[in-house]
Amino acid sequence: MSLDKVKQKLLFKWLKQQAGFYKTSLRLSVLTGVISGLLIIVQAWLLATILQRLIMDGAGRADILPYFFGFLITLLLRVIFVYLREQINFFIGAKIRRSIREQVLNTLEQQGPAYINQKTTGSWSTLLIEQIEDLQDFYSRYLPQMRLAAMIPLFILVAILPVNWAAAVILFITAPLIPLFMALVGMGAADVNKRNFLALNRLSGHFLDRLRSIETIRLFNQGKKQTEEITEASENFRTRTMEVLKMAFLSSGVLEFFASVSIAVVAVYFGFSYLGELNFGSYGLGVTLFAGFFALILAPEFFQPLRDLGTYYHAKAQAVAAADSIYDFLSESSAPAELQSLETLSEPFSQIVAKDLVILSHTNQPIAGPFSFTLQQGQQVAIIGKSGEGKTSLINVLLGFLPYQGSLKISNIELNQIDKKNWRQQLSWVGQNPNLPAKTIRDNILLAAPDTSEQHLSEILQQAYVDEFTRDLPDGLDTVIGDDATRLSIGQAQRIAVARALLKPASLLLLDEPTASLDKLSAEKVKHSLQQAGKSRTVLMITHQTDKLDEFSHIWQIQNNQLIVLKGEV
Repeated sequence: MSLDKVKQKLLFKWLKQQAGFYKTSLRLSVLTGVISGLLIIVQAWLLATILQRLIMDGAGRADILPYFFGFLITLLLRVIFVYLREQINFFIGAKIRRSIREQVLNTLEQQGPAYINQKTTGSWSTLLIEQIEDLQDFYSRYLPQMRLAAMIPLFILVAILPVNWAAAVILFITAPLIPLFMALVGMGAADVNKRNFLALNRLSGHFLDRLRSIETIRLFNQGKKQTEEITEASENFRTRTMEVLKMAFLSSGVLEFFASVSIAVVAVYFGFSYLGELNFGSYGLGVTLFAGFFALILAPEFFQPLRDLGTYYHAKAQAVAAADSIYDFLSESSAPAELQSLETLSEPFSQIVAKDLVILSHTNQPIAGPFSFTLQQGQQVAIIGKSGEGKTSLINVLLGFLPYQGSLKISNIELNQIDKKNWRQQLSWVGQNPNLPAKTIRDNILLAAPDTSEQHLSEILQQAYVDEFTRDLPDGLDTVIGDDATRLSIGQAQRIAVARALLKPASLLLLDEPTASLDKLSAEKVKHSLQQAGKSRTVLMITHQTDKLDEFSHIWQIQNNQLIVLKGEV
């Protein structure tokens, strides 16, 4: 799929808007670049003067020492300003990338797990890491260089024109060739980069999914087949990457060719002038050695900003391609966030009432329903049903992660009119797969309530049976659990998740099959701790297990998009 020109312009405009908060830094970057360009002119004048005095005027060493020291000072100042500009440019790129990454992460947080699960982990990691990282050169290189490419050559023309107008005219005429051919070569660069990102996206998701399923792949003797598929995906990514490199090298080659031709024309002009074949350009005063050296020293510098812009033009195409999916994601996901109201619940909810509730996907397609029910504070409700009937979707809509049609009122206020952050403060949740993002056991439990006292924490550890295994660990609660809790069993990780849920002073406890992945002993302990917690809270639990539900006051079954009451009242 190619990017049309209208979409490319829209993405380029969006990329520039992201830099709007850093205009001061961008101006400072351009200022240091302009000063560096002016120093180049001074440096060229000093060097041409030294050569003129030595070769043509026969000046002694003492006569040229002031010019020589001035040349060294100018060179040192150029190094300093180039360094400052590089530091400023890196700062700009890093800050804007961080800002865009925060936008994406905040949007993902608002959308919730139901939205995130629509794509593979590899796809999200590519978007958050690779594609946002590829915006760096656009902000640190291309954007500041756009202004310098217009300003520096103009300053150089103004400096050469009083010395030799013919050299200035040659440079002026040949200068437009570089941006012209740069645009022609780069017209398809954004499409090539987009195809490369899509290939990387597929490779990342494919590889990560196979890596997580390595046990299943080996068990069913599918290793060879999966290796072939990864090899094919890798080869596709390699081909796309070579297309990008080919485009970049072609662009650089074209720019170097036309810059070299223009500089050669200037050199030929001065050569024939010194031979007496050309007698124009010097205002009738004769072409001096100073004029020739001054123009030839500045000629490469005249094209350098344009050549740099051409080199960074690839960064622009890369950024536009990377911004495509980022912009689409942020644009598609902005509407739900804008619908949120500022209404808050000043006290724990009294009841949840659903009437003709139809749960929707993020694309506004019906997922489940219509459901009608009333959940009173203090009730313990178990929801049973086959997979795919909409049980987890019901949990997600209560968490505020899915849109809906119909009515879903919390204490007589529609859920979509309540501030989601305020509402989630009354919720605690335990799912099938424990997610432990913090470094240690203690940090993962205290995510729910960082200011909890040691005494209360100790009580929660006992309720969730976490103390049974932490007392045997060398570092106790401060044990580092590793990435994805690899140093813990699934039962231990689930007990930590339960402890975290119990520690939060929430009035509604949402449980999405919290014992589904546990062995019998761990399942009994987790279930018992949740039963004890349910005595003082409202509980809504999803389960496939239809036995041992006596402790629940209500049992609902979801079947064929209908909510059927098996026990209690709806």
